[in-house]
Amino acid sequence: MNMKKWWKSGAPWIWLNAGAISISIIMVFGLLLLILVRGFGTFWPHPVVQTTYQVPATGEQVEMIGELRRSETLTGQALREAGVAIPEDQLLVTRHLFKLGNRDVTGRDFTYFIDDFLGEWRYPRDITVLERREWGDFFGQPVRLLEEGQVIAVGDALWPEFQERLNRSNRLFDELRQIERRDIGNISFRLERVRLDQRRAELRGTLTPELEAEFAARRAALNAEYATLQERLNALRAESRRDALVMRVAGGEEVTVRLDQIVNAWQPNNMSVLAKIGFYVRDFFNFIFGYPREANTEGGIFPAIFGTVVMVLVMSIIVTPFGVLAAIYLREYAKQGVLLKTIRISVYNLAGVPSIVFGVFGLGFFVYVTGGAIDRAFYPEALPAPTFGTPGLFWASLTLALLTLPVVIVSTEEGLARIPSTIRQGSLALGATKGETLWKVVVPLATPAMMTGLILAIARAAGEVAPLMLVGVVKLAPTLPIDGNFPFLHLERKIMHLGFHIYDVGFQSPHAEAAEQLVYATALILVLLIVMLNLTAIMIRNRLREKYRAEGD
Repeated sequence: MNMKKWWKSGAPWIWLNAGAISISIIMVFGLLLLILVRGFGTFWPHPVVQTTYQVPATGEQVEMIGELRRSETLTGQALREAGVAIPEDQLLVTRHLFKLGNRDVTGRDFTYFIDDFLGEWRYPRDITVLERREWGDFFGQPVRLLEEGQVIAVGDALWPEFQERLNRSNRLFDELRQIERRDIGNISFRLERVRLDQRRAELRGTLTPELEAEFAARRAALNAEYATLQERLNALRAESRRDALVMRVAGGEEVTVRLDQIVNAWQPNNMSVLAKIGFYVRDFFNFIFGYPREANTEGGIFPAIFGTVVMVLVMSIIVTPFGVLAAIYLREYAKQGVLLKTIRISVYNLAGVPSIVFGVFGLGFFVYVTGGAIDRAFYPEALPAPTFGTPGLFWASLTLALLTLPVVIVSTEEGLARIPSTIRQGSLALGATKGETLWKVVVPLATPAMMTGLILAIARAAGEVAPLMLVGVVKLAPTLPIDGNFPFLHLERKIMHLGFHIYDVGFQSPHAEAAEQLVYATALILVLLIVMLNLTAIMIRNRLREKYRAEGD
């Protein structure tokens, strides 16, 4: 009887609900903890091991230098079935995954080694890790430093001299990159503008010999600037290739690495805790503000961060007025009836449509139909090359605005519905019109609810990937959507996005093991970015709430 009363009281459902919520919270915090640990651990300089390995099949002893990534214990039967020579009576086997680097020398970057066949693990203090612009990391021991092929430093004098020359090489590279990306990019942009201006004049029938001569003069001046910059580039490239470092790799072979191919170098076995902390901070900073390399598996993610933030801001500017105005009309002005109920049901259903459907709609309607019409009307001189008739920042933001529009509408409507009718009646009794009551009394009080809708929209938009793959996000964008050329914000350009970057690195990368830590680090930055955007919106909402509460008092 007591059990029946307990079931009828509804208490089991309360406990079931509490248990489900607890499990969900544990799973969410567990996932966040995993991302935090793996993400922040990416930038720590791990020690490098030097040891020997006896090849099970041949018994040959080979030298190995590498960074331990993870260890795992498997059954001996599983490894024997995989072709590894393990004794029949051995039940469990431990194997270690080492990052060997030197991909251009050995042809492989990561390899598993059986613990039973490894020799003594040593940590020589002179083992150096080189972060290269191509081919990933390089592990070895520095032997001598060269300038124009001549030895200039060995022994104890090698490392300080190498650090000084590496800093010089990186300064030259930064100057090279600035000329290539900014100066030459600006000239290319202006040359294209000259071509389009001339083509526009041809289409309008206004191209006179005088105007054609003016275009030719502008083009000649820009080509002269380009030639000057190209000479400077050639001189910088020749100067940057002067120095090289000879490294001894596992097995005794000596390999020469030019300093212009090295981004950073460190000796993790020779670093103190304070030195490792300083390295960690610098590496994290470079990851945030650097540009990607090696099919996005190396380098930084600044273009993806920038693209994500700009896209969310443009989306917010688009969705907020449309969502708020639609909610105000539906709540305050629209005539109640079957049509209005149908519209509300459609809005609610729109929130449940899969995001990829919005992407297909955005590609078909926004990009091809609307963008194509804009190109024919305003950019005929650029055709057949599309300007807005191709995926870009504006269409990605507009698609996400359409995706998140129901959230803003519903939140704003709920906020308007919570405003007591007595406030409206009091305003009308004092002589205010309906419009004045709405815009000066009701809407300000409903602003926190509008901000809540915007917060939810930002949280969803920042993490979307599927629709963006169709309407403007790419694997690698050559330029940022903002520069010093008019109109400064180029809405037609393609962008990078953190969500798509995670997908690309995690599932499309040719070096899966090298990309694993980068996936966690990028996911961590995406989570932190969403939290920062949401906290900013929450702070604005709270200030508005306190402001109008104080005015009401």
